[in-house]
Amino acid sequence: MRTTLALDDDVLAAARSLAARQHKSVGEVISALARQSLRREAPISATRNGVPLLQVGAGAKPVTLELVNQLRDES
Repeated sequence: MRTTLALDDDVLAAARSLAARQHKSVGEVISALARQSLRREAPISATRNGVPLLQVGAGAKPVTLELVNQLRDES
């Protein structure tokens, strides 16, 4: 599919350079980069009481007062 995009000069130069290194067309490179970007999940920015919350990995355990005391006593 053909379309017209307005790209900044530095973005076009980077895409041309990448295309030359990969022996692909600029269109193929830009399409691949767009697909890659669209597949990523947007980070969820949550706050509580004005403080940003960090995302927790799968299987992470909560930090309890007991854990804090145990770690404090170990040092």
